[in-house]
Amino acid sequence: MDFLNGIKVVEFSHMVMGPVVGMVLADLGAEVIKIEPIGGDKTRSLPGSGAGYFAMFNRNKKSICVDLKSKKGRAVVMKLLAGADVMIENFRPGALDKLGLDYESVKTTNPAIIYQSSKGFLSGPYQQRTALDEVAQMMGGLAYMTGPSGQPLRAGSSVIDITGGLFGVIGILAALQGRQNRSTTQETTDTGAQVTSALYETTAFLVGQHMAQHAVTGQPAPPMPERISAWAVYDVFSALDGQIFVGVVSDGQWVKFCSEFDLTDWARDALYARNADRVRQRDTIIPKLRALFSDLSLEQLTSKLDQAGLPYAPIRKPEDLTDDIHLAAHGLQSMTLPDTGQVVQLPNLPVEIDGHRAQLRHDLPASGGDVGTVLAELGYDLQAIADLRAEGVIG
Repeated sequence: MDFLNGIKVVEFSHMVMGPVVGMVLADLGAEVIKIEPIGGDKTRSLPGSGAGYFAMFNRNKKSICVDLKSKKGRAVVMKLLAGADVMIENFRPGALDKLGLDYESVKTTNPAIIYQSSKGFLSGPYQQRTALDEVAQMMGGLAYMTGPSGQPLRAGSSVIDITGGLFGVIGILAALQGRQNRSTTQETTDTGAQVTSALYETTAFLVGQHMAQHAVTGQPAPPMPERISAWAVYDVFSALDGQIFVGVVSDGQWVKFCSEFDLTDWARDALYARNADRVRQRDTIIPKLRALFSDLSLEQLTSKLDQAGLPYAPIRKPEDLTDDIHLAAHGLQSMTLPDTGQVVQLPNLPVEIDGHRAQLRHDLPASGGDVGTVLAELGYDLQAIADLRAEGVIG
């Protein structure tokens, strides 16, 4: 995809939220130059649950390492920003201000810049607080809704970092279109914008459905493990050789379900004719289905559910997805880990446009691997680049 071809992005980010913004723009065709500290982004070497952050969210980018605390280092990035369309950052509030890389300073150099920040909170009493994905999930109600009562549980992915990054992309795309509109109607070069997305407000947006449920029903929404199901069959069941989720979410699906599994008594019984009636009969329905499904293999179950056209999902682990025949067709990209040379399969951008998916144009960058090319494009000759490297300004 080259929809953003010609858009230059300078990314000052680490961890997840900021890199997500840059990766999506890069996948859509933008040139994204990642600014790392001398020695490389520490996200590259995170252990445990953070070990996959860099590999997942930094493809299709170039990398240069710059000492932003040095005058010459700041001169390099300001020269880069002077020709950029977008700047991305996700540092703590005020961190870039001290380096002269705040919005007002960058805007002085480039009035048309779209300056996007990924923060913990938008404007308000909390705006100076530091936040993480887990902080937002806990205080924003998502952890409460995920775990059973008294046991708040973060979601099993960095969903707030990732979704907050996507909102950042939406803001950037809107600002780019706004800049285009203003540039054709005004005699001005001051066509940039400051865009901010945040973890806390993203969490509130995601749990908005539960806030609305409270408003509509007058009752607080119970955590999801304790929720009153909207459907009679919407559960995880155990088969002979694994677990499977099955959903029956309409009266028409119920008829097909009963036919496929020879549940003729239920099909004829008026007590089961409508969804609301069936929900009241869940205490009868679910135990019988658990017994029925426990004698069938996953292959037998999926065959019947496919035949009936019903929604179902075998329960899988993340590592199982690399062997998924559907994802293998177009949904995975092969990338090479820069430190080890290992080739990995990771999810593609989940968007098709005119039947096409995003392509890998630039493999995961080595730390500072593009510094020579990027600085040469800025007008630095080989000797100037060598001098900057010798002085420790670039790496």
